[in-house]
Amino acid sequence: MRNHTELNEFILLGIPQTEGLETVLLVIFSFIYLFTLLGNLLILLAIVSSSTLHTPMYFFLGLLSILDMLFPSVTCPKMLFYLSGQSRAISYKGCAVQLFFYHFLGSTEGCLYSVMAYDRFVAICHPLRYTLIMRAGVCVGLVTAAWLVGCLQATILTSFTFQLPYCGPNQVDHFFCDIPAVLPLACADSSLAQRVGSTNVGFLALTLWLSVCVSYTRIGIAILRIRSAEGRQKAFSTCSAHLTAILCAFGPVIIIYLQPTPNPFLGAMVQLLNNIVSPMLNSLIYSLRNKEVKSSLKRVFYNSLQHHGL
Repeated sequence: MRNHTELNEFILLGIPQTEGLETVLLVIFSFIYLFTLLGNLLILLAIVSSSTLHTPMYFFLGLLSILDMLFPSVTCPKMLFYLSGQSRAISYKGCAVQLFFYHFLGSTEGCLYSVMAYDRFVAICHPLRYTLIMRAGVCVGLVTAAWLVGCLQATILTSFTFQLPYCGPNQVDHFFCDIPAVLPLACADSSLAQRVGSTNVGFLALTLWLSVCVSYTRIGIAILRIRSAEGRQKAFSTCSAHLTAILCAFGPVIIIYLQPTPNPFLGAMVQLLNNIVSPMLNSLIYSLRNKEVKSSLKRVFYNSLQHHGL
């Protein structure tokens, strides 16, 4: 990459229209980031420590918690660093790495949402065959496919973005290195990279969204066929948290990458929702709305207190 550019670093300008609010933003985002890490760590602890949660549904939820800790960690630490008054510079390679892992983890998480929707479809529409269909080998295969798709997507997007020469302005009008913010700084025609970025992100998001819609349409039909109100309520409660998290995840992606004329302020606000707020909401959604997770956490804390003689 260094052979194609005269730039050694980029300057992250941060969130547009927030000059003078650095201290306030530092406090807010530090709290959200720490809460996100703690909340998802507790969910992971609850799943690992309870044998009753060693099922496909919670296997996928545990992986989602790991992704929700890693995903904001790609952008948040650097943002908190310069909000505290430190340097806003990021190296050329650091910028490329940040862009790669942002799309790698984001695409993988999108695929995992689709897998979780399929898992709920099998559990509700084919309950008697659930353990046969969602056996360990199938679950591992689905997760491996999600990671591979994420890696391939990120490799393509990063390659097309950083094969261009960057030799002039180096100020990224954003709080992290992403395609819409970096490509305008290229010293060559970036139209191909822009088309590839929009097409790839749009196609993957649309494909995953359609797969989720298919799963939940069939789930909805199956729930309506359940005669008892209690049965319908139980089936709906197992899906509502997941569906809420999916809407929080796919909505920002559609707004950011498919808008005809990018708006820096709107893009930054939506990215903050996608990068930092959504991972925190996931931990709240899945912990507060899931009785099994709450029960497991209570047992963990109770056993810990007993162990320490409290």
